[in-house]
Amino acid sequence: MKSLIPLAMFLLLAAPLSAQQFKYPETKKNDVKDDYHGTVIADPYRWLEDDNAPETKAWIEAQNKVTQDHLAQIPFRAKVKDRLTELFNYEKYGQPFKAGKYYMFFKNDGLQEQSVLYIQNSLDGEPRVFLDPNKLSTDGTTSLAGVYISNDGKYFGYALSKGGSDWNEFFVKEIETGKDLSDHLKWIKFSGMAWYGDGFFYSRYDEPKGDVLKAKNEYQKVYYHKLGTPQSEDVLVHKNDANPEEIYRTDVTDDERYLFLYILQGSARHNKLYYKDLKAGGPLTPLVDVYEASYSVVGNMDDKLLVTTNKNAPNYMLEKWDLADLSKKTTVIPNKKDVLDGISFIDGKLIVTYLRDAQDIVEVYSPEGEKLWDVQLPGIGSVSGFGGKQSDKEVFFSFTSMTSPASIWLYKVAENKATLFRSSKLQYDESLFESKQVFYKSKDGTSVPMFLVYKKGLKLDGTAPTMLYGYGGFNVSMTPAFRVSIIPLLEKGGVYALACLRGGGEYGKEWHEAGMLNKKQNVFDDFIAAAEYLIDNKYTSPAKLGINGGSNGGLLVAAVMLQRPDLFKVAIPQVGVLDMLRFHKFTIGWAWVSEYGSSDKKDQFDFLIKYSPLHNVKEGVKLPATLITTADHDDRVFPAHSFKFAAEQQAKASPLSPSLLRVTTKAGHGAGKSTSQTIDETADIYSFFFYHTGVNY
Repeated sequence: MKSLIPLAMFLLLAAPLSAQQFKYPETKKNDVKDDYHGTVIADPYRWLEDDNAPETKAWIEAQNKVTQDHLAQIPFRAKVKDRLTELFNYEKYGQPFKAGKYYMFFKNDGLQEQSVLYIQNSLDGEPRVFLDPNKLSTDGTTSLAGVYISNDGKYFGYALSKGGSDWNEFFVKEIETGKDLSDHLKWIKFSGMAWYGDGFFYSRYDEPKGDVLKAKNEYQKVYYHKLGTPQSEDVLVHKNDANPEEIYRTDVTDDERYLFLYILQGSARHNKLYYKDLKAGGPLTPLVDVYEASYSVVGNMDDKLLVTTNKNAPNYMLEKWDLADLSKKTTVIPNKKDVLDGISFIDGKLIVTYLRDAQDIVEVYSPEGEKLWDVQLPGIGSVSGFGGKQSDKEVFFSFTSMTSPASIWLYKVAENKATLFRSSKLQYDESLFESKQVFYKSKDGTSVPMFLVYKKGLKLDGTAPTMLYGYGGFNVSMTPAFRVSIIPLLEKGGVYALACLRGGGEYGKEWHEAGMLNKKQNVFDDFIAAAEYLIDNKYTSPAKLGINGGSNGGLLVAAVMLQRPDLFKVAIPQVGVLDMLRFHKFTIGWAWVSEYGSSDKKDQFDFLIKYSPLHNVKEGVKLPATLITTADHDDRVFPAHSFKFAAEQQAKASPLSPSLLRVTTKAGHGAGKSTSQTIDETADIYSFFFYHTGVNY
């Protein structure tokens, strides 16, 4: 982003930081206006969308200087960072997974920028390094974005991301020898490797014209790549020139009998489903050729498929489809009150994870739908894992709660036996803290769950510094999980609150749809009601309350702080979708139209303009102290969202409260961020929060 104005120096006044009037870099305004269905909307900071222009880069540099100068004056900033560094410095392990006759797992010794992949001959064998992403860049900003093992266990396919970008490059190694093969594939986004024989199916885009981090992602295609051949010789499997906004995902059954092609339009959970009999040959054949519901193949038994769907089943069900006669569809596991959130077909049994009031429970069924048993979990919390091949006899899963760091468990399916495989080595006394789930009423009377965690013995006198986190969109569920980053808050007698808002997937399709499109205000109302609950029940007060969220959660935070600035002292919108009139014009933003709507349609413009953060900053209003964060390689939510919102807030809001912009370099939307980048950003967020809520850390 550019600025014809030289860098403005931030003037430190003699008064304490909280009493300063903040002086920002001057931001020029252009006379840019758009006509939306007869309504003219000014966009004076449109020039900030040109993120590679010299004046834009100068503006970013000036903004970062103002922000860093302010943060540097916080007396305990270094202390917060030191404590976070101590907390992050412990051995962290990922769940082991099978790679042919070997096992692999990720491990971080503590402060390594990226976790290292190890291989071992058996679970008690001596681990050795198989791939170290830290050696792929000088600063730890190249990350491993995906791992794909061939069905015969011979090949290790992997995806690399540079600087946090969603763009991936594919490579292949031999597992037995660790030898790198010549294969190198580029221009890949939102795709894995679906192995078949000595090659794999994958999806890619044509090489972008113009700015690769900004250009709209369209016309994805599916290819088959044979090992040892150049990408230029890959075989085109599927494309649709008539619809540039389709996204393709491929999968191959464990027996390599069937290829499945999932066709999605944006972020909507509805998809088409095609298949190809790889044994018999022939074309891709539609199983579902309309966008009516979600369909996902769990596995196959010869020509019988196990398929999850939410057609006429808002909380999902499992069906059996007969490819010889598709009129023969039978229900294996019906729709229930609990939400079917995950399912694996392992050792002839179905391991099913359900969400019950945003907490995980796990049950095991036969392929005919008979419930066999419950999997006993270590407590109330969240699980992940249970992944593997249908032939596996045992799998791994992780368990975590609001107070418990993730532990790894080995589950033997036939015995229904879960054994602790590896516990966390974090230096943290879990017994000092407690958590609970509460339910509160939103504006329209809807009951909304929220998880709270805090130090035992908390006095409900309204003085606890409290961070309220939310997301509320895209069918994403907020479930109880441990966060190392919040320990400094808890140690200072603070409260961390996780609200499970509408728009998420906590209660299935209806809960999601109650927070999308013209019902998005429900999400904001739910978050506001969460804040009011915390205040009314004396956990905290407006002077001690901060709100935080990222991506769609960044939109949430920005919208709510503008609607109810009186409720919050601090607001931290991270990598947020903040210009609701133009989000669909950049990278993959068009894919969110099914969730948000589009300003191209008048009825949808009418509700978008009512809450779009960029367009609802009011003149002279004292907003919460605001730290807006983004990154220069964010090609999911284009960083100009944050640039323009910061400029608008700095121009209009009361100068008595800071509106600061923090831009991380060589980082993206969040995935793959290095350890040092994570610690630096977290330290700045909590230093800012502590200072502006009067906490002397």
